[in-house]
Amino acid sequence: MIHLPIYATKENYTVNPTKIIALGLNYKAHIEESQSVKVKGFTNEIPHEPILFAKTPNVLIGPEQPIVIPQFLKKYPFRTPRIDYEAELALIIKDKCKAVPENEALDHILGFTCMNDVSQRNLQNSERAGWFRGKSFDTFGPIGPQIVRPQDIGNPQNLSIRCRLNGKTVQDSDTRHMIFSITEIITFVSLNFTLMPGDIITTGTPSGVGPIQDGDTVEVEIEKIGVLRNPVVEERVSE
Repeated sequence: MIHLPIYATKENYTVNPTKIIALGLNYKAHIEESQSVKVKGFTNEIPHEPILFAKTPNVLIGPEQPIVIPQFLKKYPFRTPRIDYEAELALIIKDKCKAVPENEALDHILGFTCMNDVSQRNLQNSERAGWFRGKSFDTFGPIGPQIVRPQDIGNPQNLSIRCRLNGKTVQDSDTRHMIFSITEIITFVSLNFTLMPGDIITTGTPSGVGPIQDGDTVEVEIEKIGVLRNPVVEERVSE
């Protein structure tokens, strides 16, 4: 379990979702670049409704904890192995809800935080079962550094979002560039699935995604939330 402070309170929150629902293709510029990384199922078309996929709760790690590249991946004959960072704004659901009207969506948010939707591209693109494994390895979902409540964050559709790799800015955008707004996302997701307290919805990544490797440090920074920093290490397996 991950424990994150809640901004402007003395409380800590235990992050323990029943599910993590993620969005693909929610920034136009990322749709365009997705052709270059050859992500299966990505086209240049603007989706007519949110594209959803799941990450499993075992992905979750907190600030400063390492993103671990699984050792067993080396047995695959990938010509160019690739694991990518993806900076995203995430929200945590406050209460059980279903089929939420858009004008009530913000009432069901406990708070906002940063998330890194780490993705193993080779498996994501090659597996007939889809994105499941490539998105859900242990440690592939860093979250933090704190939770900011809706009343403290202001307009969540006007937040700068950046990612730095080893100190160099590699993603630089704003949540106003989302194709589907946060309220539209909650409405759509809750129409499909009953949301439970603590569930996480992560809202897609802007352009600039790229590979990480052993020894890297990734920082996701979102305005009014802070910096989520994680080192990258290869799994060490004892003989």
